[in-house]
Amino acid sequence: MIDPRRSAQYSFGDGLIAEATSELWEDWMRHADKVLEDEQLIETVYEALLKRRPKSKTRGRRGTPAEIVLRMLLLKHLRNWSFEVVEREVRANLVYREFTRVGAGKVPDAKSLGRQAQALGPEVIEQIHRRMVALAVENGVVEGRRMRMDTTVVETNIHYPTDSSLLGDGTRVLTRLMKKVTKISGDAGTKLRDRMRSVQRRVCEIGRAARIKGERGKEKLQGIYRKLLAITGRVAAQAKRFATEIGEGVKRSADLNKQASLDGLKQEIETMMARTRQVVQQAKARVFGGDTHVEGKLVSVFEPSSEVIRKGKASKPTEFGKMIKVQEAENQIVISFEVYDKKPSDNDLLIPAIDERRRLLDRTPHLVAADAGFFSMKNEEAALELGVKCVSVPNRSTRSSARREHQKQRWFKRGQKWRTGCEGRISLLKRRHGLRRSLYRQEAGMKRWVGLGIIADNLINIGRALAG
Repeated sequence: MIDPRRSAQYSFGDGLIAEATSELWEDWMRHADKVLEDEQLIETVYEALLKRRPKSKTRGRRGTPAEIVLRMLLLKHLRNWSFEVVEREVRANLVYREFTRVGAGKVPDAKSLGRQAQALGPEVIEQIHRRMVALAVENGVVEGRRMRMDTTVVETNIHYPTDSSLLGDGTRVLTRLMKKVTKISGDAGTKLRDRMRSVQRRVCEIGRAARIKGERGKEKLQGIYRKLLAITGRVAAQAKRFATEIGEGVKRSADLNKQASLDGLKQEIETMMARTRQVVQQAKARVFGGDTHVEGKLVSVFEPSSEVIRKGKASKPTEFGKMIKVQEAENQIVISFEVYDKKPSDNDLLIPAIDERRRLLDRTPHLVAADAGFFSMKNEEAALELGVKCVSVPNRSTRSSARREHQKQRWFKRGQKWRTGCEGRISLLKRRHGLRRSLYRQEAGMKRWVGLGIIADNLINIGRALAG
């Protein structure tokens, strides 16, 4: 009987591929290949794929084996490729064919792999990561004696938000949705009036007027914004009438599938209307009231969960995305990560991180190292009470001579020297695995993107540690 979890038995062609590529593998890949043979990893992916449809296990044709899905998805994030590129590279490269267990068989196409990847939600990715950490412990790569941590920002895939561009986005999407409704329902009810040409002109005028300094430029900007806000209000009112008429049955279709499409478009219109109204309110508050700190500010109508985050970087003072925490152990293995729904203070993260470390590895770290953002005397005392021997977290604003002498001790300096490697790890995650910007959508997509990038990096580091 064919096992849906694993690829089919090796054929004669697979044997030829293995023989021809035996000397072409990178050292770490052989050990990573053995790690990915773990039954629990494959079972986790298999169970997630079964939940895509109610009868996925007993109905339909045989899908891609869970082993191949896991390996191709990790290869994608190992190399920071798109789904189209990973399909092309695996088709053309014998080493990748063997590593992904595709062998001489057909490579899954990009669309299928993308749909299968969506079945692996944030909870499944977290299970895979924890199992990978457990395998690192079993193989002696991680002992759990040292711990370092830092936070960074992963940006969402949005353009730089300005009031005019957000208003343009909202009106454009509403107009596009109303065109889809008209195509299905015909000319029944309210007639669509396309105002996008006027919107685009006002947005361009705002861009030119913004270059004018002083009161004259401000007055001109306010005048153009009044026109743009008026047009946006008319588009939103028209969209509201469209949604109401779909609900009342004025705009309808005799075809059941098309009627279902109309109901879905109604929900999309209502969602986008609410976001457009919020953009209108914050634009009025800034342009006419001078309020730049609107509560719950929306920076994208497509990624409403994006936050405005300032980490004090000279090159990029303001970032738009989500804050993440990266927690490392020996051999550069990230044993824990978290994508925060709401940006926390670094000061509040140290003790929960130590507790999580004890729960994951069943031991208290000997050394805890972090930067000054995590420091407080309360945190240091709590860490010592938990059993940590060396807490290397500096207080750079201290006036105490005793504290300064404490931070000059050799063990403290060594802890801080080792801590800087966490900044290098974050930089590498962003450069090699794409954590600079998430290309998956919404909050769940952000968590999947970050998790898969960190798992891919852990796989390389486990392989290198075992090869060494």
